[in-house]
Amino acid sequence: MRGPRGCRYNRAWVSSFPATRRPFISMPQLVFPGPPAAADGGSDHAPPSRRPSLGSPPSPGALDSSSQLLCQPPRQPEKRGPRAAQEVCYVAAGPGEACGWRAFAPACLQAFNTPRGFLLFLCAASFLQGMTVNGFINTVITSVERRFDLHSYQSGLTASSYDVAACLCLTFVSYFGGHGHKPRWLGWGVLVMGAGSLVFALPHFTTGPYEVQVDEGAGTCQANQSSPCGGRVSSLASYRLVFMLGQFLHGVGATPLYTLGVTYLDENVKSSYSPVYLAIFYTAAILGPAAGYLVGGALLNVYTEIASSRRTDLTTESPLWVGAWWVGFLGAGAAAVLIAVPILGYPRQLPGRLGVPGLASKTHQLKDSKAHKATSNPDFGKTIRDLPLSIWLLLKNATFILLCLAGATEATLIAGMSTFGPKFLESQFSLSASEAATLFGYLVVPAGGGGTFLGGFFVNKLKLRGSGIIRFCLLCTLASGLAALAFLTHCPNAPMAGVTLTAACSAHCGCRAEHYNPVCGSDGLMYHSPCHAGCSEVAAPGPGGQKVYRDCSCIPQNFSSGFGHATAGKCTSTCQRKPLLLVFIFVVIIFTFLSSIPALTATLRCVCDQQRSFALGIQWIVVRTLGGIPGPIAFGWLIDKSCLLWQDQCGQQGSCFMYQNSAMSRYMLVGGCRALAFPLPSWALSSVLLPA
Repeated sequence: MRGPRGCRYNRAWVSSFPATRRPFISMPQLVFPGPPAAADGGSDHAPPSRRPSLGSPPSPGALDSSSQLLCQPPRQPEKRGPRAAQEVCYVAAGPGEACGWRAFAPACLQAFNTPRGFLLFLCAASFLQGMTVNGFINTVITSVERRFDLHSYQSGLTASSYDVAACLCLTFVSYFGGHGHKPRWLGWGVLVMGAGSLVFALPHFTTGPYEVQVDEGAGTCQANQSSPCGGRVSSLASYRLVFMLGQFLHGVGATPLYTLGVTYLDENVKSSYSPVYLAIFYTAAILGPAAGYLVGGALLNVYTEIASSRRTDLTTESPLWVGAWWVGFLGAGAAAVLIAVPILGYPRQLPGRLGVPGLASKTHQLKDSKAHKATSNPDFGKTIRDLPLSIWLLLKNATFILLCLAGATEATLIAGMSTFGPKFLESQFSLSASEAATLFGYLVVPAGGGGTFLGGFFVNKLKLRGSGIIRFCLLCTLASGLAALAFLTHCPNAPMAGVTLTAACSAHCGCRAEHYNPVCGSDGLMYHSPCHAGCSEVAAPGPGGQKVYRDCSCIPQNFSSGFGHATAGKCTSTCQRKPLLLVFIFVVIIFTFLSSIPALTATLRCVCDQQRSFALGIQWIVVRTLGGIPGPIAFGWLIDKSCLLWQDQCGQQGSCFMYQNSAMSRYMLVGGCRALAFPLPSWALSSVLLPA
């Protein structure tokens, strides 16, 4: 069968497609130098590094096993400029390109052996990683601190263990994995990540049941105010090492995901489609934390001892309440196995296309002929001897270095806010831990996910290239920095008797600071405990199931004689600035993530094609070392400085019970503005160095 301009097509292949798909074969074909591939014995003679595939390749089953190059390169009008090398020619799936596990490669699986099929499982992996590491862990921070007597800076160390592991593994994974079987690296990484989730949940099963004896009269004015120490000091804080190990395994397993996974997608789709594929991939990674906040927040409403036959008298408003923080990690461990198995079945190279690397990166290669000559060697980077040269080539790339520094400073804000954002909302608006996590999830879903997807969409729709992408990132960072000024405002702390106020009416009760059990008086004030409110009557259940304390001498009764009453839990926030704060936090999140895909695209286009995986690995090392690791620790230290009331455990300082909202907002403003101010010079210089 002859096509237009004398191109000869395989009749069996053409007839296997429906009529609506047949115009597909009239696409221009790639012009290869030298003799045609059909004369060489098949497409397998092409070097693997020169065989990325297109977005929707024909099904391998539609090609005869003996088929080679389906058409000879036709004569075409002379093309000028770099677009002349963008044509594509489809080929049969060669040996080793079938989807399956060794000899088991059933035909039904080949429908997924496409870039879209691989994107599906890669999105599932990134969704799981985001839901576990950036969702569940950030949601349960308060409960874990309460259960294991941890400080915020210790929680920050736990969160930073993820980035420490990534820094230690990135060089090895990106350098050797970049020239190896990428899907296998990705699959085993997901399995290791699942093991980390199981380790993180382990302390729940090794510490024994969480039992809190709640005396009905405890904390009232007439109760015995003896010390609760009993001669013992808790040693649960040592379990932070187990949490750090779990996070470390999370970091090891996720290392291939955002280096090898990104380059595997970029190698197997057209360069014009790459931003859209990457945007979908990173959107799934952003929606994962949002789902983690929502699911984790719902689990925190369930008491941690699910299997216990004893019923607790604690409520979710109690400062001693600990939710089922560990359940999500067990589910994540099981889901990791289900996702890893399909990924392990993908071939080294997706079938479908003989082509050339992305157009935009060629602009940079031509600037350094020696670098281009070294990296164009198919064997470059396969041995440890090429590692020093690979690092040196990246260090000489000023654009790449500036992009790394800009990403690192923005990562400080992202890591700090994602870890302690729910705690900020919990303190500012007097919410429970589950309510704060759910509200933060509602912010992250449209802001983070929408910003990530729109970033890739704008790059593709506006056809941004080179310096245009950098200027777009610069505008996004500037807008995010201006919105962060909203932290100048805050919700004032509700007055609390016993902390911010002192009252003589409860002086005869002998109230102790260790008995922290906040109640909301009928006068609208919050009290440190029923004792500080002067309540003498044993608690009775109220209409809504909450405990109500009566005969409180410090609470005046307005409509009858006698004393007022108090309800267990914090008073509801009446802050008028709540909508303003939420809107500006939304703006900060959306503009921060709006620049993520454009910045990633600029990184892929400013380095040599052979160094893409390694460049992303080095970039992630810089980002995590300068941003991801110190970010949670710095923000946790700042939040600890704003604490008003520390838990006193027999002379040892426990977790923080109450924060000063004005100081917390001020410290968040300082940390956020510094993180957003430093990228601006890097973006500006990068826009000058990167060609348009």
